[in-house]
Amino acid sequence: MNYKGFTLDKFQEDAIKAIDNNHSVVVSAPTGSGKTLIADYIIGKYLKKGKIIIYTAPIKALSNQKYKEFSEDYGEENVGLLTGDIVRNPTAPILIMTTEIYRNMVLIKDPMIDLVSYVIFDEVHYINDIERGYVWEESVIFSKKSVRFLCLSATIPNAKQFADWIHTINKHPVDVVVQTKRNVPLHKFFYDSELGICSLDQIRDVVNITEYSGYGRRREKGRQVARVKAPDHVQLVRKIQDKVPCFFFAFSRKKCQESAEQLAKAKIFKFNSEIIQFIHQKLKGVAPEINNLKSTRILRKTLPYGIAFHHAGLIPIIKELVEELFAKGLIKVLYTTETFAVGINMPAKTVCFESLRKYDGVNFRFLNSKEYFQIAGRAGRRGIDKQGFVYVMMDRRDFDYHKLNKIVLKDVDPIRSQFRLSVNTVLNLIKLHNQKEIDEILCKSFHTFQKYGRKFNLIGKGVFYHRFNNIRKKLLKMDYAVDDHLTWKGDFSSMIYADEILIGEIFATNFYKNLSEMHLLLLLACICYEPRRATKFYKEYDMKVVRELQKKISSHKFLKKEKRFNEMHKLTALIDPCYHGKNLFDIMKNTNLLEGDLIRFFRQILDRIGQIKKATSDEKLKFMLGNCQHLVIESLKEIDIL
Repeated sequence: MNYKGFTLDKFQEDAIKAIDNNHSVVVSAPTGSGKTLIADYIIGKYLKKGKIIIYTAPIKALSNQKYKEFSEDYGEENVGLLTGDIVRNPTAPILIMTTEIYRNMVLIKDPMIDLVSYVIFDEVHYINDIERGYVWEESVIFSKKSVRFLCLSATIPNAKQFADWIHTINKHPVDVVVQTKRNVPLHKFFYDSELGICSLDQIRDVVNITEYSGYGRRREKGRQVARVKAPDHVQLVRKIQDKVPCFFFAFSRKKCQESAEQLAKAKIFKFNSEIIQFIHQKLKGVAPEINNLKSTRILRKTLPYGIAFHHAGLIPIIKELVEELFAKGLIKVLYTTETFAVGINMPAKTVCFESLRKYDGVNFRFLNSKEYFQIAGRAGRRGIDKQGFVYVMMDRRDFDYHKLNKIVLKDVDPIRSQFRLSVNTVLNLIKLHNQKEIDEILCKSFHTFQKYGRKFNLIGKGVFYHRFNNIRKKLLKMDYAVDDHLTWKGDFSSMIYADEILIGEIFATNFYKNLSEMHLLLLLACICYEPRRATKFYKEYDMKVVRELQKKISSHKFLKKEKRFNEMHKLTALIDPCYHGKNLFDIMKNTNLLEGDLIRFFRQILDRIGQIKKATSDEKLKFMLGNCQHLVIESLKEIDIL
């Protein structure tokens, strides 16, 4: 079978046959094997029928890329984008959104869902994510029975179990299509500073020699030091320079930038004047401050040698510049964080890992096999490369043969439920369902199915009933619910999708009355800001406003316990200049936050403002929030915030 000029593989044909039969499909296939073509088939088929097709992605970067791709393929008028802070063409027949947005729509029974034919869940293995995995489960649980799903993932060892769960709770056929063979064979190696490019077994054989006991460490002046120094990324690139383009994954933004500078200084690759011309054209006419950013200055030094970096701390136009140069084949080595491995359609010939250990926000740990193969799978371009290559830099201090071998041998990690009940879910269950329906829904999680199988509906009230009851008691105590229905305050918070009670106590009570727009912005800033130990603020403003707010907060029974408001005086460094019409570049002078992190912070504020405006019926509050919205947008106007 041919489609869009491609001869389809059997797994693609099988998936299309299932779609033609109006079945849901779970597709488990290696990265780069052509899963997106199946999504394209659905869009082409149902676009002609006047139905809505929803494409969901786990990260905004992937949503933004798909918006651009689909706009080119199907016409901008046919494509919409919904990511919380950005809403474009929301009545379009093809809607691209984060999975959270879709979950929110089905949870509140948005009327638009009646028109949806298929929902495409890209990177559905994100159901494994501890923080966000429940979003995918609730998206399936609360979807209408008429909706069909296309679930795409690199590898799901328990794909059949996952499909059985969808079939059991939604009562329609769900086919499983599995492709295990990669179109481009993958060759995996390690890089040791002493052995060079080698296998894991070769490193094991060396460290098992008596003189290498302690995994290659020796004692010096009473302390342990590395017998063999850590591997050098520059030396690795020298050895594989005939195997570019290369993605070099590091788990630190700072490390990405430093590594790019170090590699450029080594002058391994020739200077390319074509890149200089492209940069000049791309950045012609942008705000002068963009050219003065540290990240831009570094890239201007590294890019002419075909060396770049890419991470969430960059502003959109700079990320776009790097992506476009890579797509043109002008980048030899791209140092990047792991978010670039999620769905972004830019494979390379080679993938390198700085390490197989990363900091996950709590502690340092080894990657699991799914994370490794998600990243490694970017190596090898279909139709271009006959083989792909993966190299892992191996510091002897991290050497654990059995752990490492388990990671790189095969993706054996099944997807597991991370289901949890949020306050928002409980509010909407009370609002839209009777107790019998609630009991049934609480039994429908993938967690329950994994534990009890198809008999999960016979277990009574289910394992999540206790959690539901505890949240419900809290809601009753705080006047968000009375008996089996919501109060006005509860109804307001049912339309808020994070910090529901915190925002409810501020904006669904009289607390916000008589507050200024500056007060409102500061409150939202405290709610949205994610403190990090390394973050610094260089200036503080208008402490009178802070004192007024803190006095009001300290007299509130619930709000006075919220530690996030303790950062308020620091956050004046970001909010005061925004309130007084300064742009992002002026605000950056007050903090060491990277420009991309600042953009994300202000986008979060825009997202919360949008939710509160929808939830409230107070026209004065809507007007004030609209002014706050305008101030934030004005601060960001010098950049393209898509």
